[in-house]
Amino acid sequence: MFVVGITGGIGSGKSQVSGIFREKGALLLDADEISRKVTDIDGSALPKVRELLGGKFFDADGALDRKKVAATVFSDRKLLDAYAKVIHDEVLSEIQKTLEIERQKGTKLVVLDVPIPVKKGFLDVCNHVLVVSCDDALRRERLILRGMDEEDVRRRMAMQMSKEEYEELSDFVIENNEDIPKLQEKVNDYIVNELTKRGIRL
Repeated sequence: MFVVGITGGIGSGKSQVSGIFREKGALLLDADEISRKVTDIDGSALPKVRELLGGKFFDADGALDRKKVAATVFSDRKLLDAYAKVIHDEVLSEIQKTLEIERQKGTKLVVLDVPIPVKKGFLDVCNHVLVVSCDDALRRERLILRGMDEEDVRRRMAMQMSKEEYEELSDFVIENNEDIPKLQEKVNDYIVNELTKRGIRL
Protein backbone atom coordinates (compact mmCIF):
# COMPACT_ATOMS: atom_id res chain seq x y z
CA MET A 1 0.00 0.00 0.00
CA PHE A 2 1.27 3.44 -0.96
CA VAL A 3 0.42 6.33 1.37
CA VAL A 4 0.57 9.91 0.11
CA GLY A 5 0.51 12.58 2.81
CA ILE A 6 -0.77 15.98 1.72
CA THR A 7 0.02 18.96 3.92
CA GLY A 8 0.51 22.70 3.76
CA GLY A 9 -0.29 25.89 5.62
CA ILE A 10 -3.78 27.28 6.08
CA GLY A 11 -5.02 28.89 2.88
CA SER A 12 -2.49 27.08 0.70
CA GLY A 13 -5.08 24.97 -1.12
CA LYS A 14 -4.26 21.67 0.57
CA SER A 15 -7.93 20.70 0.83
CA GLN A 16 -8.47 21.47 -2.86
CA VAL A 17 -5.67 19.10 -3.80
CA SER A 18 -7.06 16.44 -1.48
CA GLY A 19 -10.47 16.94 -3.06
CA ILE A 20 -9.04 16.33 -6.51
CA PHE A 21 -7.64 12.99 -5.33
CA ARG A 22 -11.01 12.09 -3.77
CA GLU A 23 -12.84 12.94 -7.00
CA LYS A 24 -10.48 10.62 -8.85
CA GLY A 25 -11.44 7.76 -6.57
CA ALA A 26 -8.60 7.75 -4.03
CA LEU A 27 -9.39 6.82 -0.45
CA LEU A 28 -8.93 10.07 1.48
CA LEU A 29 -8.45 10.29 5.24
CA ASP A 30 -9.05 13.91 6.24
CA ALA A 31 -7.51 14.80 9.60
CA ASP A 32 -9.91 17.73 10.04
CA GLU A 33 -12.90 15.43 9.57
CA ILE A 34 -11.45 12.94 12.03
CA SER A 35 -10.68 15.77 14.45
CA ARG A 36 -14.33 16.84 14.41
CA LYS A 37 -15.32 13.23 15.08
CA VAL A 38 -13.05 12.79 18.10
CA THR A 39 -14.15 16.17 19.55
CA ASP A 40 -17.86 15.64 18.94
CA ILE A 41 -20.15 14.76 21.88
CA ASP A 42 -18.76 11.59 23.49
CA GLY A 43 -15.69 11.82 21.24
CA SER A 44 -12.54 10.08 22.42
CA ALA A 45 -10.58 13.34 22.84
CA LEU A 46 -13.11 15.15 25.05
CA PRO A 47 -12.03 13.85 28.48
CA LYS A 48 -8.46 15.08 27.91
CA VAL A 49 -9.70 18.36 26.40
CA ARG A 50 -11.87 18.97 29.47
CA GLU A 51 -8.93 18.17 31.72
CA LEU A 52 -6.72 20.63 29.81
CA LEU A 53 -9.13 23.53 29.27
CA GLY A 54 -11.81 23.12 31.92
CA GLY A 55 -15.58 22.86 31.83
CA LYS A 56 -16.19 26.44 30.66
CA PHE A 57 -15.44 25.34 27.09
CA PHE A 58 -18.41 22.95 27.05
CA ASP A 59 -22.12 23.64 26.83
CA ALA A 60 -24.87 22.07 28.94
CA ASP A 61 -25.13 19.09 26.58
CA GLY A 62 -21.41 18.37 26.82
CA ALA A 63 -20.59 19.71 23.36
CA LEU A 64 -17.30 21.50 22.81
CA ASP A 65 -17.55 25.22 22.01
CA ARG A 66 -15.16 25.15 19.07
CA LYS A 67 -15.19 28.91 18.43
CA LYS A 68 -14.35 29.64 22.06
CA VAL A 69 -11.56 27.06 22.01
CA ALA A 70 -10.08 28.51 18.80
CA ALA A 71 -10.20 32.08 20.13
CA THR A 72 -8.36 30.96 23.26
CA VAL A 73 -5.72 28.53 21.99
CA PHE A 74 -4.68 30.59 18.96
CA SER A 75 -3.69 33.36 21.34
CA ASP A 76 -1.44 31.18 23.51
CA ARG A 77 1.32 29.15 21.88
CA LYS A 78 1.90 26.92 24.93
CA LEU A 79 -1.80 26.14 25.28
CA LEU A 80 -2.15 25.58 21.54
CA ASP A 81 0.69 23.06 21.58
CA ALA A 82 -0.88 21.19 24.50
CA TYR A 83 -4.33 21.21 22.90
CA ALA A 84 -2.92 20.15 19.52
CA LYS A 85 -1.12 17.20 21.09
CA VAL A 86 -4.33 15.91 22.66
CA ILE A 87 -6.18 16.13 19.35
CA HIS A 88 -3.29 14.80 17.27
CA ASP A 89 -2.90 11.72 19.45
CA GLU A 90 -6.55 10.77 18.96
CA VAL A 91 -6.59 11.63 15.24
CA LEU A 92 -3.42 9.69 14.54
CA SER A 93 -4.74 6.71 16.44
CA GLU A 94 -7.81 6.70 14.18
CA ILE A 95 -5.63 7.09 11.06
CA GLN A 96 -3.38 4.20 12.06
CA LYS A 97 -6.36 1.92 12.70
CA THR A 98 -7.82 2.73 9.29
CA LEU A 99 -4.50 2.26 7.51
CA GLU A 100 -4.15 -1.20 9.02
CA ILE A 101 -7.65 -2.14 7.86
CA GLU A 102 -6.93 -0.88 4.34
CA ARG A 103 -3.59 -2.68 4.27
CA GLN A 104 -5.31 -5.95 5.10
CA LYS A 105 -7.90 -5.28 2.37
CA GLY A 106 -5.13 -4.82 -0.19
CA THR A 107 -5.87 -1.15 -0.90
CA LYS A 108 -3.18 0.24 -3.21
CA LEU A 109 -3.39 3.96 -2.39
CA VAL A 110 -4.43 5.99 0.64
CA VAL A 111 -4.20 9.78 0.76
CA LEU A 112 -3.84 11.56 4.10
CA ASP A 113 -4.87 15.20 4.39
CA VAL A 114 -3.10 16.52 7.48
CA PRO A 115 -2.61 20.26 8.18
CA ILE A 116 0.11 19.84 10.81
CA PRO A 117 2.71 17.25 9.77
CA VAL A 118 3.85 15.78 13.08
CA LYS A 119 6.39 13.02 12.66
CA LYS A 120 4.88 10.20 14.68
CA GLY A 121 1.84 8.85 12.91
CA PHE A 122 2.09 11.07 9.86
CA LEU A 123 5.53 11.51 8.32
CA ASP A 124 6.56 8.04 9.42
CA VAL A 125 3.55 6.34 7.80
CA CYS A 126 3.75 8.22 4.50
CA ASN A 127 5.62 6.89 1.51
CA HIS A 128 5.47 10.32 -0.09
CA VAL A 129 4.85 13.76 1.42
CA LEU A 130 3.19 16.21 -0.96
CA VAL A 131 3.28 19.84 0.20
CA VAL A 132 0.88 22.39 -1.26
CA SER A 133 2.49 25.80 -1.10
CA CYS A 134 1.66 29.35 -2.09
CA ASP A 135 2.69 32.92 -1.33
CA ASP A 136 1.68 34.24 2.09
CA ALA A 137 -0.08 37.29 0.66
CA LEU A 138 -2.29 35.04 -1.47
CA ARG A 139 -3.01 32.80 1.51
CA ARG A 140 -4.18 35.81 3.51
CA GLU A 141 -6.35 36.98 0.63
CA ARG A 142 -8.01 33.58 0.29
CA LEU A 143 -8.71 33.28 4.00
CA ILE A 144 -10.26 36.75 4.19
CA LEU A 145 -12.47 35.86 1.23
CA ARG A 146 -13.60 32.82 3.23
CA GLY A 147 -14.88 35.19 5.90
CA MET A 148 -12.02 35.20 8.40
CA ASP A 149 -11.03 38.57 9.82
CA GLU A 150 -7.51 39.86 9.28
CA GLU A 151 -6.44 39.51 12.91
CA ASP A 152 -7.57 35.88 13.06
CA VAL A 153 -5.74 35.16 9.80
CA ARG A 154 -2.58 36.76 11.17
CA ARG A 155 -2.71 34.76 14.42
CA ARG A 156 -3.39 31.45 12.74
CA MET A 157 -0.65 31.86 10.15
CA ALA A 158 1.83 32.94 12.82
CA MET A 159 1.13 29.78 14.81
CA GLN A 160 1.87 27.50 11.87
CA MET A 161 5.15 26.59 10.23
CA SER A 162 6.44 28.87 7.53
CA LYS A 163 6.10 28.09 3.82
CA GLU A 164 9.79 27.16 3.76
CA GLU A 165 9.49 24.83 6.78
CA TYR A 166 6.63 22.95 5.14
CA GLU A 167 8.59 22.60 1.91
CA GLU A 168 11.61 21.19 3.75
CA LEU A 169 9.46 18.21 4.80
CA SER A 170 8.31 17.45 1.27
CA ASP A 171 9.13 14.83 -1.29
CA PHE A 172 7.21 16.92 -3.80
CA VAL A 173 5.87 20.51 -3.81
CA ILE A 174 2.87 21.78 -5.72
CA GLU A 175 2.86 25.56 -6.01
CA ASN A 176 -0.69 26.89 -5.89
CA ASN A 177 -0.36 30.54 -6.89
CA GLU A 178 -2.66 30.28 -9.91
CA ASP A 179 -6.22 29.18 -10.68
CA ILE A 180 -8.06 25.89 -10.12
CA PRO A 181 -7.53 24.52 -13.67
CA LYS A 182 -3.77 25.03 -13.27
CA LEU A 183 -3.85 23.32 -9.89
CA GLN A 184 -5.72 20.36 -11.38
CA GLU A 185 -3.12 20.16 -14.13
CA LYS A 186 -0.31 20.04 -11.57
CA VAL A 187 -2.05 17.31 -9.58
CA ASN A 188 -2.55 15.30 -12.76
CA ASP A 189 1.16 15.67 -13.55
CA TYR A 190 2.00 14.45 -10.05
CA ILE A 191 -0.27 11.42 -10.47
CA VAL A 192 1.34 10.51 -13.80
CA ASN A 193 4.95 11.16 -12.78
CA GLU A 194 4.89 9.87 -9.19
CA LEU A 195 2.07 7.35 -8.93
CA THR A 196 1.43 5.81 -12.35
CA LYS A 197 5.12 4.93 -12.69
CA ARG A 198 4.74 3.00 -9.40
CA GLY A 199 1.87 1.02 -10.85
CA ILE A 200 -0.82 3.03 -9.02
CA ARG A 201 -3.68 4.09 -11.28
CA LEU A 202 -6.58 6.41 -10.47
